[in-house]
Amino acid sequence: MIIFLYGQDTYRSRQKLNKIIEEYKKIHKTGLNLKYFDLKEKDFQDFKEVFRIKSMFKEKKLLILENVFANKDFKEKFLAVKKDFVNSEDIILFYELKTVLKNKFFNFLKNNAECQEFQPLSNQKLKDWTKNELREIEVKINKNALEKLIDFTGNDLWRLSNEIKKLAAFKKKPAVHTQEIIEMKDVELLVKPKIETAIFKTIDAISQKNKKKGLIYLKRHLQTGDSPLYLLSMINFQFRNLLVIRDLIDKGKNYWEISRLTKLHPYIVKKCYLQAQKFTLSELKEIYKLIFQTDHKIKTGKIDSETGLILLISKI
Repeated sequence: MIIFLYGQDTYRSRQKLNKIIEEYKKIHKTGLNLKYFDLKEKDFQDFKEVFRIKSMFKEKKLLILENVFANKDFKEKFLAVKKDFVNSEDIILFYELKTVLKNKFFNFLKNNAECQEFQPLSNQKLKDWTKNELREIEVKINKNALEKLIDFTGNDLWRLSNEIKKLAAFKKKPAVHTQEIIEMKDVELLVKPKIETAIFKTIDAISQKNKKKGLIYLKRHLQTGDSPLYLLSMINFQFRNLLVIRDLIDKGKNYWEISRLTKLHPYIVKKCYLQAQKFTLSELKEIYKLIFQTDHKIKTGKIDSETGLILLISKI
């Protein structure tokens, strides 16, 4: 059996991939026959050797192949013995993040695989998707705020999903943990129309324990009028990711498993995977606690937002 997932909307294609993996693991609990192949690093021989190995437990294999369309040698050798794979009871899943060229290999997959293309959502479909995501995490948002959120993020579902989580975290009442309705003012405060390179440089500096550079970048943000609460929400988002990924690393999870479990954009996982290894899990827990305390002090008026941010970065 062959499955082919592709398209520009990599968020939904990743969700589909994760769902297939989860369903496979429910049936084949050992996970020994779930294999990943990045064809930028592996070749056809690596794949063929694993494909031909007989399972000790008579389990179906789930073989996931990525970046196949960039590997000319693999495509040629695969097509040369394609009947072996078409008639197999094992599952061969081709997963492509990049634009796929409609060539001979593409036509083979279209004719012989269960194909699903993920086109970017727009208009009502984008609104429906956003509403569904909000319902799943039990967050309420008014109509105007929803329109503004989509206007700011466009159909980048990776970013839209992250902004939803950020807004939800912002609306939680410390110590009560209840949800309020997300309003227009919340979106305008915390969500920027464009993802700014400058903020990621700031977060990178803080994540790399470079306090001096982090404070310099922070002052630049404040001088240009960026909201301190927006900056704090970004720091919170980054260190939450680092904490989650560090925990999974300590549990022996590899990059692919971390990407699947966290449902974060592959680019974010890649950056955080490296940064998380510069901290221990206990260090990240303490930093996350500091961020929560700073957020609580600012929201309850015990400290002004700018001072709170400066003190926070100084302690990280």
